[in-house]
Amino acid sequence: MKRKTLFEQVSFPKLTLKNRFVRSGVWMEMADEQGHLTPDLIDVYKALVDGGVGFIITEYTYIDVNDQPNPRMIGMYDDSFISEWKEIIDYAHAKGTKIACQIASGGSQSGLAASKHRRIVGPSAVLNRVTGITPEEMTKDDILHIIESHKKAALRVKKAGFDAVQIHAAHGYLLSQFLTPYYNRRKDEYGGSVQNRARLIYEVVAGVRSAVGEDFPVMIKINFDDFMSEGEGLSFPESLEMFKHLDALGLDFIEPSGTNLSSGNGITQSFPHIARSIEKQSYFKKQVSKIAQNVQTPLILVGGNRNVAVMEEVLNHDNIPLFSLARTLFAEPDLINKWKENPNYTPKCISCNKCWETTPNSCILNRKRK
Repeated sequence: MKRKTLFEQVSFPKLTLKNRFVRSGVWMEMADEQGHLTPDLIDVYKALVDGGVGFIITEYTYIDVNDQPNPRMIGMYDDSFISEWKEIIDYAHAKGTKIACQIASGGSQSGLAASKHRRIVGPSAVLNRVTGITPEEMTKDDILHIIESHKKAALRVKKAGFDAVQIHAAHGYLLSQFLTPYYNRRKDEYGGSVQNRARLIYEVVAGVRSAVGEDFPVMIKINFDDFMSEGEGLSFPESLEMFKHLDALGLDFIEPSGTNLSSGNGITQSFPHIARSIEKQSYFKKQVSKIAQNVQTPLILVGGNRNVAVMEEVLNHDNIPLFSLARTLFAEPDLINKWKENPNYTPKCISCNKCWETTPNSCILNRKRK
C-alpha cells in the first residue's frame, strides 16, 4: 500500500483539501468591539492562505450578542457579518485553500462581566472556579435559544461562502460545561449520565444540520477528557460512548481535544515546554487513535503537532487523516510551505504560551520593540 503523506491532496465526501494540514481555531483578539473584521485580521487570514495550510478554521465566533466569551473576538450573531467575509473566502479559494467558521457559546467561562443587558447562563448555578462568575441555571427556553442561535449562525456561515461550520464544544465553554459533572448538576434529561450531559450537544448538531442541509460540511471540536479530578470532569471512558453517538449523527469531521479552562487546575489545551521533546509532541495522539478505532467520522488530531515525521507516522498507522496546528502558525504562518520544502525544518515556536499576553494576541518572537 502506498504510504500517505501530509502534503498530498485528500478527498472526503463533501470536501477536497490540497493537503492534510488544518489551522485550528484560535482567538486572535483582533476584531473590533462589535466583532467585525479589521484590516489586521484580514491580513492574518491571507498570510495563512499564502503560507500553505490546506484548511483554515477561524477563531471562535460568538453567536449571541449577549454571550461574548472574550473581547475583540469575531461575531456571527446577525446578518451584518455575512458579506464582510467575502474578501478572505475569495482569497482562500483562489489559492485552493478551504475555510471553516467556528461558532461558540461562552457561558460562565467569560472574560466579560454580567450586566443588566448581559445575562450569563450555564447548565447549573455553580461558581466558575476561574472567572468567579456564577451563571443562572438554564431553563428549557434557554436551551432552545442556544440551539436556535447555533442554527442561525451556521446558516449565516453557509451564506457567507465558508466551506464548513465547526461547533465549539471543548475547553470549558458552554456546551463543554454540560459534559462536566462539576458544572452540570442538573436532575433533568440534560444531567446525570454522559449521554444525558451530551444531549444538548447532540441537539445542537441536529439543529445545525437541519439549518445548513445535508450537503454542507458540519464539524465539531469537543473534549475527550476534562483532565479534572475523578467525578468532577468528563472522563475518557465516558467520552468514547459519546463519540460513538456523535459518529451516528452524520458529522463530517470531529476534532477531539482535551482540558477544561474552567477546571481551576491551570492546565490549558496548549501544553508548554514540548519544543525540544518529540516524545511530548502530538500529545493527544494516543487518545485520538483510540477514538479512531471506534468511529467512522474523519478525525482531526490537534495538540502539539510540530514534527512532520511524527505526524506521518500517526497518519499511516492510526487512521487519522488530518492534523491541526495553532501556536506554530502564530509564529510562522508560512510553516507549511517551509515543511514542504524541507520536512526536517524545526518550527520557530518554542511552545512558551506567551501568545496571549498581548492585545492583539501575537507570537513573542515576532513582537517589535517599542
